[in-house]
Amino acid sequence: MLKYLLILLTFFAMACSNGKEAQEIENSNSAYNLETVTNTVDVPWGMDWLPDGSMLVTQRSGNLYLFSDGSEEGQIIEGVPDVFARSQGGLLDVVVHPQYEENGWIYITYSSTEGGGGANTALMRARLNDDRNGLTDHEVLYKAEPNTNRGHHFGSRIVFDNEGYVYFAIGDRGNRDVNPQDITRDAGKIYRLHDDGRIPEDNPFVGEEGLDAVFAYGVRNPQGMDLHPETGELWEHEHGPQGGDEVNIIRSGNNYGWPVISYGINYDGTEFAEDTARAGMEQPEWYWDPSIAPSGMTFVTSERYPEWQGDILVGSLRFGYVVRADIENNTVAGDEILFEDIGRVRDIRQGPDGYIYVATETDNGIVRILPKSE
Repeated sequence: MLKYLLILLTFFAMACSNGKEAQEIENSNSAYNLETVTNTVDVPWGMDWLPDGSMLVTQRSGNLYLFSDGSEEGQIIEGVPDVFARSQGGLLDVVVHPQYEENGWIYITYSSTEGGGGANTALMRARLNDDRNGLTDHEVLYKAEPNTNRGHHFGSRIVFDNEGYVYFAIGDRGNRDVNPQDITRDAGKIYRLHDDGRIPEDNPFVGEEGLDAVFAYGVRNPQGMDLHPETGELWEHEHGPQGGDEVNIIRSGNNYGWPVISYGINYDGTEFAEDTARAGMEQPEWYWDPSIAPSGMTFVTSERYPEWQGDILVGSLRFGYVVRADIENNTVAGDEILFEDIGRVRDIRQGPDGYIYVATETDNGIVRILPKSE
């Protein structure tokens, strides 16, 4: 009898030592539990999932991790390109090709030093090797120029649309008065490519005096993009200066105004923008003032969160919470603060299991939102 009791106590102790089972994070929303999936990645920047449910996570300092079979300890994937890991630069977003099971492609944005003289944002694709411990078949699909030693405004999110085009964003690289409004220069732009890097013939500036890969321009520092689940349109949010963080619907050839128009001001309190509106420049669907420093963005389609379906969840770096943007009639009707104590949020995505995952730059790590009603 004593033998069986000891066995039961051993199993109980093992269950309690499993962080995912035992660690429940206090939060400000009584309808949900927050469960840490892993807190082993320092400054996770982007995350996505392979078809078998394994999770890829980028670490800004330059590592790519693969989390398989529910493990909290990720495997470091070799063969990741060298990155300019300074300030906001480093290994940025990661997205799995929608037809991954057929082609095996994984897409990554990063601050590339190729060409010397600092860095600029690049988009590459590669495949996992057979042992899933390294990248192979590397292809750089786009590299922004010129490089600069400035360490901020790299962007950069990656999104595939329903037609197979890949979109990615590059911030203005700290040169607001030159890059965003000049369609002959990289930075401050949204780009669109075929999945192999070819330029779509119907990109808005093909054949004109502009960069053929550019899809839209006049943006500051986009760190959130997602596809509307019903309209198929690309939505984006970007950091403003002091105030003026924006949510935009990105459409072909549109000019989103930075820095000519803005709802923000300089960090020293002085004004710089000529106006908040101008003909030929798009108004945001929503803006935050004061700035929340948005990062990460996902449309909620999961039945696990019926009260959030169709809305956008956005992370806040500045205030350490999640914002729900209420979407009505294809625009933002209002917002709500959720999980005020979750910590500095870098990315937020809906996983293939229907749960919302939030990557934080705190000891909470990557968190899964669990409805208490389940």
